[in-house]
Amino acid sequence: MVAPERRARADLIAAAAIAVVVVLATGVIWLRSDARGTTSITAETPATPADTALSIPESVTEIWRADSASTGRPVVAGGAVVTAEGGAVIGRDRDSGTQLWSYTRDLPLCGVIGAWNSVVSVYHDGRGCGAVTELAGADGARVAQRSSDADDAVVLSEDGTYVTSRGMDRMELWRSDLVRTLEFGRVDAPVNPNTQPRSGCELVASASSSTRLAVLERCPDEPADRLSVLNPAPKDNTEPDEYGSSVLADLDPGVTGAKVLAVAGDRTAVYLPAGPSTGARVGVFDGSGTPIAMHPVPADVSADSKVVKVGSVYSWWTGSRVITLGATDFAPRWTIEGAIGPGALMAGQMLVPVDGAIAVHDLSTGAEVRRIAVERAGEQAPITTAVVGTVLLEQRGDDVVALR
Repeated sequence: MVAPERRARADLIAAAAIAVVVVLATGVIWLRSDARGTTSITAETPATPADTALSIPESVTEIWRADSASTGRPVVAGGAVVTAEGGAVIGRDRDSGTQLWSYTRDLPLCGVIGAWNSVVSVYHDGRGCGAVTELAGADGARVAQRSSDADDAVVLSEDGTYVTSRGMDRMELWRSDLVRTLEFGRVDAPVNPNTQPRSGCELVASASSSTRLAVLERCPDEPADRLSVLNPAPKDNTEPDEYGSSVLADLDPGVTGAKVLAVAGDRTAVYLPAGPSTGARVGVFDGSGTPIAMHPVPADVSADSKVVKVGSVYSWWTGSRVITLGATDFAPRWTIEGAIGPGALMAGQMLVPVDGAIAVHDLSTGAEVRRIAVERAGEQAPITTAVVGTVLLEQRGDDVVALR
């Protein structure tokens, strides 16, 4: 029979050994976890929702600016203005630019976008641009995270329902809890072969709505870009559900360099450059990818052209002008020459950046109402714009500038 004191001593040794194992295991998990290289500081006082502006100011001046190389346009979420640089995402007071919250990782940012009153921040790790964190816009609290295989560079977009992360070879769509609804192109884990409709294609452009995803693909041995229209949330996220797919050479054998402009409902607008037998056009395609309308447009469209929704129209900045397209039929409405960015909506009117000013346009007719002088110190196009309350935001290169 073992003496009680010897048994107690053995129990203590065993407990100590278990404690050491637990500590070591916890340390290994921490060393390998995202938390090790992450600093999160939430807001003591969260941002409040901004009141809608009731009028356009007669004049504006710069009230603050901040570095934000990782945002392609001003990001507004939960009443805060969000800037991003290096590995840091910062929520700022819209009136002063003062930091409200921050989220920093020891990884480079691939991009940051606002969606669902949150901020979706995509970082580059050993699997590409696939380390994703969703932060509440008002206070910077973590909402959701995900990690998956991705390309080394991605383009982020959102439609109010889904966020799209598109690389050259692979793309994903996420819903508001960052659960993936669709995997397209090169697959994450190719357990089931032949689940993708094609392989080896370059993904050159995309846009989405709550019911349709339109993708332009450049596939080997095909004479022109291919337009594919898909379900953004099929039953199995690894098996795309195509409503239709066709090579755009069927419209004009010489067409190359097309661009998806926007998707509204089940309609898709695509810019089709001039070909041997046709001029440049905006093609409108139905829910299965069948062309239903063609609208002539000027041919001088730059590679970095941008499209944003502005009230009842889509504002398409081509590089030298804005062409507005109807929000449902995509028919061209009016043109604003000399624009240096697509603009934004404020107090029911369209504000478009032009050299040395902001042009105010009537949203129903396109007529210019007046101009507001702005000193931009030689900063170059494109300038993208957002409005939060009475503050006008401009992304000028790597800076976000607040005006009021």
